[in-house]
Amino acid sequence: MNRVQIRSSERALSVGTWLIVGGAMLYSVLTVTPLMAAHTAEEWRWTAPILPLVVDAAVVIVVRLDSVLARLGGHGGPWPVALRWMTGAMTLALNIGASALAGDLVGVAIHAVAPLLLIATAEAGLAYRRSLTAAVLNVEARKQAEQDERDRKAAEREENRLREAREQRDHEANAAREQREHEARLVREEADRQERIRREERDRAEATAAADRAERERREHEREQQRVERERLERQAAQQRDLEARQKAEQERQARAEQAEHERREHEREQERIERERAELLSAGPPPEKLPEDRARAVVQSAFTAGLAVWVAAELSGWSVGWASARYQELRDGGAPAPALSR
Repeated sequence: MNRVQIRSSERALSVGTWLIVGGAMLYSVLTVTPLMAAHTAEEWRWTAPILPLVVDAAVVIVVRLDSVLARLGGHGGPWPVALRWMTGAMTLALNIGASALAGDLVGVAIHAVAPLLLIATAEAGLAYRRSLTAAVLNVEARKQAEQDERDRKAAEREENRLREAREQRDHEANAAREQREHEARLVREEADRQERIRREERDRAEATAAADRAERERREHEREQQRVERERLERQAAQQRDLEARQKAEQERQARAEQAEHERREHEREQERIERERAELLSAGPPPEKLPEDRARAVVQSAFTAGLAVWVAAELSGWSVGWASARYQELRDGGAPAPALSR
C-alpha cells in the first residue's frame, strides 16, 4: 500500500466516523429528549435537549482528539479512555432508559444500536488510525532508507569520478604547461605586432576624430545661427500676432460698446412708448361701458404699475372692483412691482 492509498483510507475512515457520530447524536437527541422531559418539572421541560447535547458534545471531543493523537502517533493516557467509555455508557443508558423503564426489551435492543455502534466506531476508528499512522511511518521510513542508499551510491560514484578527473587533470596539466610556454612566446610576439598596429590605428583614429570634431563644431555653429534667426523670426511673428490681437480686441470692445449704446437707446425708446401708452390708458377716464377684456387687462396692468388703487383700475376699465382686484392679485403673484397706493 502506498502513501496515496493510506491517505485515501484515512479520509474514508474520517468521513464514515463523522457520519456515524452525527447520526448517533441526532438519534440520541430525538430519543433522550422525551425521557428528560418526562422526568423534569413542567416549567423546566424546555431544558430537556441540553443533557443529550452535552453528552454528545463530549463524544465529539473524544472522537476528534483521538483522531488527532492517532495521526501524530501520541497517546493521551487513561483519562481519554475513561472519558470515551463513560460517554459511551451514558449515551447507551440515556437511549435505552425509556424502553427499560417501560419493560420493552425490543425497544431496549433497538435504542441500543446507535450507542453501541458509536462506542464500537470510536474504539475501532482509534485502532484504525493508529494502524494507518504506523503504516504511513513505515512507508516514509522505507522511502528514507531507499533515498539514503541512493545517496550513498551516488556519493561513491562521484568520488570515483573526481579521483579519475584529478588524475586526468594532472596528466593534462603537464602537457598544458609545455604548451603554454610555447604559446606564451607566440603570444608575446603577436602582442608586439598588435601593439604596433594599435598605435598606428590610434594615430589614424585621433586624426579622424579631430576632423570629425571640427566638422561637428562647424555644424553646431551653423545650427546655432539658424536657431537664433528662427527665434528672431518667431519673436517678430509673435509681436505681430499680439498687435493684431490687441487691435481686434479694441475693435470688438468698440463694437460691443456701440451695440450696448444702441440697445440702451432702444430700451429708452421702448420705455418711453410704454409710458405714453400707459398715460393714454390712464388719462382716458372712465369709459361709458365695459372695455373689451384684453384692453381692460392692459388698463388694469397700467394702473397696477402706476400704483393706483383697485377701485381706480375698476373705474378706468369699466369692470367690477372684484374683477380688477383679481387681476391685481394675479399681477402680485406674477412678481409685479410694489402694492397699490391709496388715492
